[in-house]
Amino acid sequence: MRNRFVDALSAIAETDPRPFLITGDLGFSVLERFQNCFPDRFLNAGVAEQNMTGLAAGLAMAGYYPFTYSIANFPTLRCLEQIRNDICYHRLPVCVVAVGGGVAYGASGYSHHAVEDLAIMRALDGMTVLAPADPVETACAVEAIVAAGRPAYLRLGKGGEPNLHRSKPGFVIGRPLMLRAGTEICIAASGPIVGNALAVADMLAADGIAVRVLSFPTLNPHEPDALRAAFEGIGNAFFLEEHFGNPLLASIAEVAPDILAKMRSHPLSLARTNKHVLGSRDYLLSLSGLAPDGIAARIRQSLG
Repeated sequence: MRNRFVDALSAIAETDPRPFLITGDLGFSVLERFQNCFPDRFLNAGVAEQNMTGLAAGLAMAGYYPFTYSIANFPTLRCLEQIRNDICYHRLPVCVVAVGGGVAYGASGYSHHAVEDLAIMRALDGMTVLAPADPVETACAVEAIVAAGRPAYLRLGKGGEPNLHRSKPGFVIGRPLMLRAGTEICIAASGPIVGNALAVADMLAADGIAVRVLSFPTLNPHEPDALRAAFEGIGNAFFLEEHFGNPLLASIAEVAPDILAKMRSHPLSLARTNKHVLGSRDYLLSLSGLAPDGIAARIRQSLG
């Protein structure tokens, strides 16, 4: 996803003079394509995320569309005041790019986990919040962010995520994407954990359960009519989130509570009790019951 982000941004920058990339001393072996092609629109701000965000706001006022880039918790939690006051308050076109959302940096520990970020960024006034599921959605998200020209948060995986889409989807900010059709239950998710949802759909298909899988690359804003169409005919919806709490479920409840009133909603998220544990992303997900076999077991239990 990181490489596809840089490729997409570089492609846009070839004809659009606005994209400007600022890194917080991160992205070596990833960001060089943009740096080499557009050295006058690339800056390493060092390990100074607050300054990086302030620089981005100033560049936006000068006519650029800056993208700040660092490990997920650093360009968000460490400089939340600058994002709130410098970017969102002035409605500036700045995109905060967070690498390694969720527990992608599992072995680095809680200090490097981004497990509150979606809820916090979604609470900021005027902030578009995007969490693409794969490299295909990532490229679409970058194009949509530049076209929209407003504050945005882009949450990416750490790298190596597979393509879940066979072709370029009809990506529109505010609308979910259906990766698998099904009529009995639905699994809704954001970010790379959508891959686990697809694996679960395959497992449950062997039990004769038709699972609809929805990718929600957008957590804010939502199009209510698109949400209603996505959940049409569903009796049980499972919200799979690599996050503390359920910001995706909460965001839908705020915009279209009538949807949730018509079905049973089952939140599946990271267990807060595991924040002191170190290990790979897969291991940490399994402890929270978010590995495919754990999700399938919880769905079977919920359905009786």
